[in-house]
Amino acid sequence: MRHSFIKLIIITIVFSNQYVIGQPFGSFPSVKTGADQTENYLPLLKNKRIALVVNATSFINNTHLVDSLLSLGLNIKKIFAPEHGFRGNADAGTTILNSFDSISKLPIISLFGNHKKPSPDDLLNIDLVIYDIQDVGVRFYTYISTLQYVMEACAKAKIKLLILDRPNPNGWYIDGPILDKKFESFVGMQSIPIVYAMTPSEYAIFLNGEKLLKDSAVCDISNVLCKGYDHTVKYILPRKPSPNLKSMTAVYLYPSTCLFEGTPLSLGRGTDKPFEMIGFPGSKIGKTYFTPISKPGASNPVFVNEQCHGIDLSIYNNGFFFDQKKIFLNWIIQFYLFYPDKEEFFTPYFNTLAGTEKLKNDIKTGKSDFMIHQEWLPDLIKFNETRKKYLLYKDFE
Repeated sequence: MRHSFIKLIIITIVFSNQYVIGQPFGSFPSVKTGADQTENYLPLLKNKRIALVVNATSFINNTHLVDSLLSLGLNIKKIFAPEHGFRGNADAGTTILNSFDSISKLPIISLFGNHKKPSPDDLLNIDLVIYDIQDVGVRFYTYISTLQYVMEACAKAKIKLLILDRPNPNGWYIDGPILDKKFESFVGMQSIPIVYAMTPSEYAIFLNGEKLLKDSAVCDISNVLCKGYDHTVKYILPRKPSPNLKSMTAVYLYPSTCLFEGTPLSLGRGTDKPFEMIGFPGSKIGKTYFTPISKPGASNPVFVNEQCHGIDLSIYNNGFFFDQKKIFLNWIIQFYLFYPDKEEFFTPYFNTLAGTEKLKNDIKTGKSDFMIHQEWLPDLIKFNETRKKYLLYKDFE
């Protein structure tokens, strides 16, 4: 184990010198999202009473989809908002109440908290539901759970769902344990790996095709696909997908560092680098110091106003992630080894995020990153055979 820790330090030094620090959001002009292609879906909206499932990522260039469609005189009746809310500024896990949008004056129905699925009353007098949300392609990122519930509600109400597809920024590899249904929750509703490499449209077709909706229902869906995108493209998001994913580095780290949500450690919430820093007061690992504070999107972060000691992962840039194509377990393995009270290291939420209790047990019994990944391979191969049946874009293989 001591050898593994030294090896981790060497790897960190090598890669910190090889790659440029940081990776901001930007633009990817060669890719047109589904929402961008208004010519392909505006005819479908004529004379329809429309509900939108949208958030702060639902933009056409610099204009929100809601504002764009209203300016064209379309009959938008209401907005459904996922976790983090319509404008995308609520803390993770915060219950969001129904309200009205201050700009469009439309009613907003929250699909988070105790009301995760549209009710029959919510869909009264609606002819068409449009889903347009930028995902990050990670099982415990809850937008695909919202998509499933919306599909189930539309199927029951016999209402068509139009998905304006968006690229998957982690859509160029698959990795992680397959969820055990024993750990099914809103942060993991289906038996897929943590990184599953499908766009929202592909995932919706997968749910239909595998009869995974409640009562094996099938949702009537139409898709407006992205142009210039496939699973080999490393798409740079134009804006942050949620309050605490503030850079592309955070998006690439998220499948690995979010697992620390199931430990007592800080993963940088309440700093300028959430999901890019890991530590706790008194840590013996790393050379980075940071102090979480209360701020929008992280009102009560772990170790608020306490100085933490740990590691800064923002040194890694695109090349590191593109070369590795994996979830990184060495960080959590090493923090477990050096944590003063190992019995308190894993909270029950860790198994919920991992979708299995085996990952925790493997770490506790001293298995290496390599050994754990080798154990995942048979299930990943089997999953990928199923996944490939539903792809709408060229695959990375």
